[in-house]
Amino acid sequence: CPTAGMLTPNGKEYAQKIPREELTYVILKLLHAWKEPLSHFNQHMEHHQELPDDSLSKAKQISKMVHELETGIEKVTEKMQSMGIISNSLHGMASSEAAGFSSTNEANMMSDSDFIHCFKRDSNKVQCYLKILKCRIMPENSC
Repeated sequence: CPTAGMLTPNGKEYAQKIPREELTYVILKLLHAWKEPLSHFNQHMEHHQELPDDSLSKAKQISKMVHELETGIEKVTEKMQSMGIISNSLHGMASSEAAGFSSTNEANMMSDSDFIHCFKRDSNKVQCYLKILKCRIMPENSC
């Protein structure tokens, strides 16, 4: 997996113990680490003539959604920093550190099913971390 060497909270209970700032940082690292592998996966999918257009469209849509999610998380982080919820130490750290985790060769050597499995696993992590972060920031949601 492109994020195999990345340390992330293992399980919901552990993730709940991590400070907001660190959890936000982990989310950004995971999302950034998938940008390049997803781009290469899309290029790989385009070369498969036998694939239906719907599959290629979904692959492109997933890449776009990851990019939009990363941009959204960065905006939320900026807002949290301006409100004093988290410090400014996150600025620019996720993209510079996560860049070392996305290995193009590793992603190219994976089978499509392994790649999708890894992406689904990391997507579930991001979803879980975002729910925890949301509950910490807005406790009125009765989480």
